[in-house]
Amino acid sequence: MADIRSYLKEKEKREKGQSDYRSKIRRHRLTFFYRIALVVIVAAAVVALLMVQYKNHVYTDYDIVSTVSREKAAGAKDVRLQNAILTYSKDGAHCTNTKGEIIWNQTYEIQDVQLVVCGNVAAIGNYNGRNIYIADSSALKDEIDTAMPIRDLAVAADGTVTAVLADTDVTWIYTYTSDGVYEGMTHMDDSGYPGAVSLSPNGELLAVAYVYLDSGMLKTNVVFYNFGLVGSNYSDYLVGVFSYPDLLVPAVHFMNDDTAFAVGDSRLMIYKGSQKPTVEKEYLFEEEIQSVFYGDSYLGLVFSSELADKRYRLDIYSESAEKIDSYYFDMEYNEIFFEEKDFVIYNETECVIRTYDGVEKFNGTFRKATNLMLPAGGSYRYALVTDTSIDTIQLK
Repeated sequence: MADIRSYLKEKEKREKGQSDYRSKIRRHRLTFFYRIALVVIVAAAVVALLMVQYKNHVYTDYDIVSTVSREKAAGAKDVRLQNAILTYSKDGAHCTNTKGEIIWNQTYEIQDVQLVVCGNVAAIGNYNGRNIYIADSSALKDEIDTAMPIRDLAVAADGTVTAVLADTDVTWIYTYTSDGVYEGMTHMDDSGYPGAVSLSPNGELLAVAYVYLDSGMLKTNVVFYNFGLVGSNYSDYLVGVFSYPDLLVPAVHFMNDDTAFAVGDSRLMIYKGSQKPTVEKEYLFEEEIQSVFYGDSYLGLVFSSELADKRYRLDIYSESAEKIDSYYFDMEYNEIFFEEKDFVIYNETECVIRTYDGVEKFNGTFRKATNLMLPAGGSYRYALVTDTSIDTIQLK
């Protein structure tokens, strides 16, 4: 009996020891887990704090990171070609990167230059002439000779070009691929005059605003053509017609392959659909639209302000057709462009940069008269193009 008691006591001691050991391991693991969790929580808090500080940080000045000299001919104009600079005049055009290096140069003689841009591609035409030059930021791509005088142009990011051409009694619309072969043409004798044209970036959809007279009143049809597989099943590629009997529509544009919009004096129409666009939303305004600016994802309409201390109001709409912001400002503007998180308003001497959720990141002046401002890579780094230099700046 004594041996049994001894055995049971020894067994109890061993089990107790093992239990204490397991308890110690569990405590050690829990302590380690809590320490790791604390480190993760603290790190996440620090990151969140830094993100909030970065998001709300306001810049008051800028450093000039680099500057290169340039020569600009009298009468020449600068436009943005994605991340490059396209300079054009009646005598020719050339493309320059932000380092001041000339990428390509083309001479011509054009009395009335028509220029349209889609992302990285530009089409330069001669109003009432018969030549169209197609180029991007890397090279001059093609030249098209039209059969009739040019009245209007549209270009897609893939190099497709649509030209409104004037015949003796009628107007024609030709759409050319990048190799110079037209995809299709539409006879406009009975449909009205094409007052505005736009191609989707992929070149598949064409939007035309036809202006016509009805009982002495100007009216508009916004028409969509599809040159792809879907459109081949429709007569004349026509996949959508939207009539506005009480409205003159002088502008129609594609923001991206899925979103287009048209504007009248006091009305905005946003269309969605990559094959057969439909009306997503319409907005009516009591005020007259002063200017229209747009990017891949945002659209901005400028109105005269109803506030006594501000001259203008900018209403911003997303590609989903929702109004996301109204911003009142007092400065004159040459251009407004939209980035992923911010929009930029500037003229030759002043600039405002503001986020879509209301943080004014920068409100200041340029040190030189600026013709063109464009992103230059990096956070809040821009290229300022003047008559004599290209200055890369970093906000601080």
